[in-house]
Amino acid sequence: MGPGRAGASAEAPADHQVTPPTSLNDGAAGDCGAIAHWARLKITQLTATQAVGVLLNPHELKLRPIRGQEGSATRRQMEASDKSTLPTDKEYMATLAKGLAVLGAFGKQRPTMTVSEAASAADLSRATARRVLRTLLELGYVEQNGRHFSLAPGILRLGFAYLAAQSWIERAAPLMKGLSEKLHESCSAAILQGAEIVYVARVPTRRIMSVALAVGSRLPAFHTSMGRIQLGFLDPAELWRRLMSIRVEPYTPSTITDLQALFNRIRDDHEQGFAIVDEELERGFRSIVVPLVDRSGQCLAALNVSTSTTRATRSEMLAVFLPELKAVSADISSFMA
Repeated sequence: MGPGRAGASAEAPADHQVTPPTSLNDGAAGDCGAIAHWARLKITQLTATQAVGVLLNPHELKLRPIRGQEGSATRRQMEASDKSTLPTDKEYMATLAKGLAVLGAFGKQRPTMTVSEAASAADLSRATARRVLRTLLELGYVEQNGRHFSLAPGILRLGFAYLAAQSWIERAAPLMKGLSEKLHESCSAAILQGAEIVYVARVPTRRIMSVALAVGSRLPAFHTSMGRIQLGFLDPAELWRRLMSIRVEPYTPSTITDLQALFNRIRDDHEQGFAIVDEELERGFRSIVVPLVDRSGQCLAALNVSTSTTRATRSEMLAVFLPELKAVSADISSFMA
């Protein structure tokens, strides 16, 4: 048997040989409260915080809390005991990582923070958080109003620098707009970052999810079409590593929570060259996706069309949406580096 749900003991098969599923199951209706709650914490409108979200994922920073006064014997002992948990790369800069952790701590739930709040959010000592905030203030990345700090417009340089460097995004925009107008549905592009996807382009038509999606928004990769199609390009060992690193949550009754089943579905989607996710993330929401690959065949992003279950069936998505998606993705891929 394959691995069970997250949290249970599970290991990847030694040879990674799996049998693809024979069909894609239609999703049943379920409660969308879980994903709405998750997304409220993860997704914001296009703001300075969101631009930073294109680049930063503070949850991946390998930092542990270090409490106490700097220079004390207790702090020195804790720092010494913590060395084994830091990255082994000798070029790793812990100070830079701490600064990024503080930047990533700002968000919709924490638009402003005091030094103490920043220290708690980023798992740093108060003295370290204070030095980080003072440095960011000097560089123009945060602003100060009394005891409270907030992101400054200068932070946009970080997020939009990435978007500007990806020339394909700007060139893809009119093609995505044309596809959206032709199908009368929303069209999006996203990149894979760890166990999440990050939206880098979006042409919305009408709101079909309980949360607003925009450039910089993040969603769980394993339960979105744009995540699964990109995860399929990973080698089996890396795919299993990322699977084992997440806690699978049943957002709806249709959410695939068995790790082996998720692995099989991702590999099957990769083989067929497209993916459909049907009401797994939110009730009444389904999407179809194709990969965006460069000339060497490397997957750089994903392109999808999303709709309501009341407007398009799975059969219609395969017959109408998929050919149009493939045609646009081929055009976009032709000018990807």
